[in-house]
Amino acid sequence: MEYTTLSPLAMFVNAGPVGKLVMLTLVLASVYTWVLIVLGVFSVLKIGKATRSARAGGDVGVLAPVDAAGRAAASWDLPGESIGEKRERIAEVMSRTAREFMAKEEGGLPNLAVISSVAPFIGLFGTVWGIMSSFAGIAQSQDTSLAVVAPGIAEALAATAYGLAAAIPASVGYNRIGAAFSRVGQNVSHYIEDAALAHVSGRPVPTHKREAA
Repeated sequence: MEYTTLSPLAMFVNAGPVGKLVMLTLVLASVYTWVLIVLGVFSVLKIGKATRSARAGGDVGVLAPVDAAGRAAASWDLPGESIGEKRERIAEVMSRTAREFMAKEEGGLPNLAVISSVAPFIGLFGTVWGIMSSFAGIAQSQDTSLAVVAPGIAEALAATAYGLAAAIPASVGYNRIGAAFSRVGQNVSHYIEDAALAHVSGRPVPTHKREAA
């Protein structure tokens, strides 16, 4: 193996079969990480936009299932139910639907957590294998010169770099997007409280596509 450049592509091309497998795995994990990050950011933005619009009396957007659940619950008249109890029931039905909706939208977060935890260990495996290759080269050539050990060490360090390149964005994305989902989740809860109160008080409730009068 000859490393004449530090470019990631050259490191991959000059690595051994095991090193290439490790690097390819980490590249795929890195690409998947960025796909999940983009999808997560998009979900946070669209939920935040829909929540602001719904609380302002506009289009509920992606919160339509939550809104529909509240309307269905409000249409039920249970004997002996007080206004407060009806409000709590509507809010509970909407909250349950909202939790299911948010769980679906957050579907990629656990995968980010897995990648951030596992990628460094995959890179470490490549590191260990590269060092083992260096020792094997020493044993085969009976020479401890830098020219003998350098290729294996370079492959080992390249695997470490690939592992960090996958793990760092995954870790940052998991924490930042998770915090953003928590914030929009609180806003959705506030919308549910407002909608439940509107249902029992008879005030207008935002429709899916409310037109200005």
